[in-house]
Amino acid sequence: MAIVVLALLGGLGWLGTRFFYRPQTTPAAVASGAGGPPPVPVIAAAVEEKDVPIYLDGIGTVQAFNTVTVNPRVDGELKNIAFTEGQMVKAGDVLAEIDDAPYRTAYDQAVAKKAQDDAQLANAQLNMIREEDLFAKKAVSAQERDTQQALVKQLEATVKADAAAIASAKVQLDYTRIVAPIAGRTGLRLVDQGNIVHAADRTGIVVVTQLQPISLVFTLPEQDLTAIHKAGEDNASPAILAVDRDTKSTLDEGKLSVIDNQIDTTTGTIRLKAEFPNEKLQLWPGQFANARLLLNVRKKATVVPASVVQRGPQGAFAFVIKADETAEIRPIKVGPIEQGSALVEEGLKAGERVVVDGQYKLQAGSHVKIGEAKAASAGAAPGGGGRPAGAGK
Repeated sequence: MAIVVLALLGGLGWLGTRFFYRPQTTPAAVASGAGGPPPVPVIAAAVEEKDVPIYLDGIGTVQAFNTVTVNPRVDGELKNIAFTEGQMVKAGDVLAEIDDAPYRTAYDQAVAKKAQDDAQLANAQLNMIREEDLFAKKAVSAQERDTQQALVKQLEATVKADAAAIASAKVQLDYTRIVAPIAGRTGLRLVDQGNIVHAADRTGIVVVTQLQPISLVFTLPEQDLTAIHKAGEDNASPAILAVDRDTKSTLDEGKLSVIDNQIDTTTGTIRLKAEFPNEKLQLWPGQFANARLLLNVRKKATVVPASVVQRGPQGAFAFVIKADETAEIRPIKVGPIEQGSALVEEGLKAGERVVVDGQYKLQAGSHVKIGEAKAASAGAAPGGGGRPAGAGK
């Protein structure tokens, strides 16, 4: 019986050794990663130091520099439409022609009338010379001489009136050729060839819109006015970027031309106007566009990819990779975020490594395994506007 009990106890001891014994994890094993949680794979980037432009963003509407409704200045039949809808025209280009027969006839009559009066004046001047000779010889009275002098002056005035009538008839004749008053693009035709048009018509023949240069009118909060004036002191015409509604592409580059002379008290905003050359015609009257006013360029600013910035109850922070390949949570103060890069006011310095991707698995002190590194500003999608963010407050 004792032999059986000893055999059972020996078997139980062997089973305990086989199934329940686990080797102890040493501190050295923890430090080397053996026996502990595996390193967290992350993407890292180095904090950079570079010049960063600071912008103010506003939403605006594109406006033509000049828009003219081309109206006839004389009455008559519209004989010819000389433009194509949507055509670019120069100032002075013929757009349409009105039947000029009545006006050419009036012009010819005025020319003939002047020729008639010129002949009468020449005859009166000859008679006056004769009257002067006869008066000197006392062959005629002073009254007859004075009457002849008055006739000459009367005919001289008539000839001047004839010249004015010719000029007036010439103007009316010229008005039968309707020309573009400005350089621009024609719109849709408003009247068809063959119609009778009048100088009093309000519809017009076509609308010509100047597209080069072009304006963008936009608004900014009134609290930005001081910064705008400061930018104007540093640069008489601060640079303006016109970007599309998605802020992904720049449509044109121009300059600030006008700051409105009063603030809209209902909205607390100030209106501004920028001028753009619009060489590629990417700006169109009536188009909505975002305006980006360049305030200044921050020299040697600390910059990280925007994805580095994390948000928590205490504000903005970033995961910094220390020399022993562990993650440190570092509170930071974030400035503007521009084109996928964040300007860091406080908390980081150039050369430090920060986590760009993989933060969701990290905690303070976590070991990391660094994957492919990226430049500080690379790989990020174009970000929001350049208005200083309130991050870190």
